[in-house]
Amino acid sequence: MKKIIEDHLGRIVEYQFPPKSIISICPGITDTLYSLQLENEVVGRTKYCIFPKDKVSNVSVVGGTKQIKLEVIRELKPDLIIAEKEENTKEIVEELERDFPVFVAEIQSIKDAYRMIRDIGEVTNREELARTLIDRIKNQFQEIPSVCEKRVAYVIWRKPYMVVGNDTYINSVLERLGFINPFATKSDRYPTATIEDFQDADLDFVFLATEPFPYSDKYKQEFMEFIPNVVPIIVDGEMFWYGPRMLEASKYFSSLLNKILNGVNN
Repeated sequence: MKKIIEDHLGRIVEYQFPPKSIISICPGITDTLYSLQLENEVVGRTKYCIFPKDKVSNVSVVGGTKQIKLEVIRELKPDLIIAEKEENTKEIVEELERDFPVFVAEIQSIKDAYRMIRDIGEVTNREELARTLIDRIKNQFQEIPSVCEKRVAYVIWRKPYMVVGNDTYINSVLERLGFINPFATKSDRYPTATIEDFQDADLDFVFLATEPFPYSDKYKQEFMEFIPNVVPIIVDGEMFWYGPRMLEASKYFSSLLNKILNGVNN
């Protein structure tokens, strides 16, 4: 049967319910679909959709999050395509919606991540599984300790340096962990940062994420040279993804914070 819904951007989407062939062009959403036992329905994903690793390899790749292969998508004839406002461009959504129903999610906080899981469950007829997943994540997130308002910058890029700002899922996680992100006052959600910006931010820590730029231990010295009193820590960027990764992330965050609280650098 046909169903009409409203997505997170207020767009009206009409599609076949329940959808039997789904394409996701957002990694966290792809992971969520599998967690809701929709492995038989997922027919397409991006090359960045790497979870769950034992299942996504069997699914057609339809491009990346910023550039799609429209001819592949047309061959797959999806009942529904699911996108995300930040991960995918407006131009991609507009191109796809000419031929297919496109549901666009928007995730800028932990609360939004729960909403996404709930709504994907509703859209795909997996409401109960979605509620169970949300409850599991909430229960585990409640067990994460909190630091006492330590100041941190979360760095995602190099040349130029780029950091996480406000209205992002990652910043929401940092706040839940008890950190203050001085770059959350910037107007951009992912602002560039100069050496002087880092020096003026009065930081306690700088988190160097392993993705999208692959920060590793060899880059710590680079930051120690211009902010010598700030502790550089390599953090697993995949643990800051929304969706089912949040279950694994809760354990990771607890371990990370215990190290910080005990004064141990990784």
